[in-house]
Amino acid sequence: MSEKIQMNGLPVSLAGNTIQIGQKAPDFKLIGNSLELIQKQDFDGRIVVISCVPSIDTPVCDVQTRRFNVLASKLSDNVRVLTVSKDLPFAQARWCAANGIKNVITASDYRDFGFARDYGVLLEDLGLLTRALFIIDAQGIVRYIQFVKEVSHEPDYDEVLIEIQKLI
Repeated sequence: MSEKIQMNGLPVSLAGNTIQIGQKAPDFKLIGNSLELIQKQDFDGRIVVISCVPSIDTPVCDVQTRRFNVLASKLSDNVRVLTVSKDLPFAQARWCAANGIKNVITASDYRDFGFARDYGVLLEDLGLLTRALFIIDAQGIVRYIQFVKEVSHEPDYDEVLIEIQKLI
């Protein structure tokens, strides 16, 4: 993995594949809040923004997911926002209910790290996802990637919105 990521100023290692803009997005199987299977094919024909966070219950992840919830409410019906973490689906469901999250789909990669490895977002020593964003177009092609260099910082929301607008 070529990304240089830090957590609280210390370098951390990412494990998994390196994906590139312009390539077909890797398939994934995640678990939703009601233990339902969520797969990439569920979003066929739609633009999907994948927001990766280490844990939904931490302050920056909370802010990021809330921010995307507001953003998603203002986007075209053809855009879906998916927040992925290693949190258990029960914790994600509880957090969403407590915070009124209705426009973001939360999904867990707790079972086998498949998503984390296929998208190259696994914080190897911690078993968590790094903070990253991917935008996949309606044809399933990766059009945007943002790895937040310091995991404790928020992503560049404005840049993500610009990239989404280019695809709508």
